[in-house]
Amino acid sequence: MKIIFSKRCFDYEFPGHPESPQRLKSIYNLLKEKEWEFIEPEPAKEEDILRIHSSDLVEKVKNGEFLDPDTPNSKKMFEYALLSCGAAIKAQELALNNKTAFSLVRPPGHHATRYSAGGFCYFNNIAVAISKALDTVKKAAIIDIDCHHGNGTQDIFLGDERVLYISLHQSPLYPGTGLKSIKNCLNFPLPAGTDEEEYLNIFKKAIEEAKNFQPELIAVSAGFDTYKNDPLTNFNLEKKTFAKISSLISSLKKPAFSVLEGGYRVLELAECVEQYLIGWD
Repeated sequence: MKIIFSKRCFDYEFPGHPESPQRLKSIYNLLKEKEWEFIEPEPAKEEDILRIHSSDLVEKVKNGEFLDPDTPNSKKMFEYALLSCGAAIKAQELALNNKTAFSLVRPPGHHATRYSAGGFCYFNNIAVAISKALDTVKKAAIIDIDCHHGNGTQDIFLGDERVLYISLHQSPLYPGTGLKSIKNCLNFPLPAGTDEEEYLNIFKKAIEEAKNFQPELIAVSAGFDTYKNDPLTNFNLEKKTFAKISSLISSLKKPAFSVLEGGYRVLELAECVEQYLIGWD
């Protein structure tokens, strides 16, 4: 497992915002102590972003225009957002070279639609990476395990028969989408209080759908806000549940990479991520 990471992700913070550098610091410190291997990413090119995002959105992020209280902007945010996309691209490239990879950077991405930022997300990291991968592979599956529905990823790939999007998420919860499956987007909305047994029973069905799709590449929007103590959500997964989740994805025996999304219980986030990494075969 290769970890794509840059300390530049520590360099920005919005006071009081839950998507803080402390999230990554906790993960990095634990993985460094356990001697995981880190690879420095290169920023994505603007042309990579324009494959899936409108020029208007790119200009807003580039110019530091205000977006919303959840997704504040600054002129340097464009640099961090490019780096985050670049890390996802690097993870995707490693996956296609038979190396499982995890993109450990911020900001996250799965709420960014083709035309808008939102939900702490500026550009859709995993969608940018998959868009580039589709130059090489015929079919790819995206498995979104964040507690929030990845409305941005669905928006970008809805109707694209080359991509299967699968999401397990809490409902009702921000952003209020993903209430039913549509076309190539399979949604599994689950109630507050969902525990490991309930979650894994549904997740196994989702894995069967991914297997039947026969993708050449799997990408995981790896959110850890399904953990039982997360302050923004209401699922009841345990730390070791994440090892079971990644083990099931690994059982598909396909090239795969993961991109960090949510997870806001800083004190225990690192252990959740470590379990997820351990579960890969």
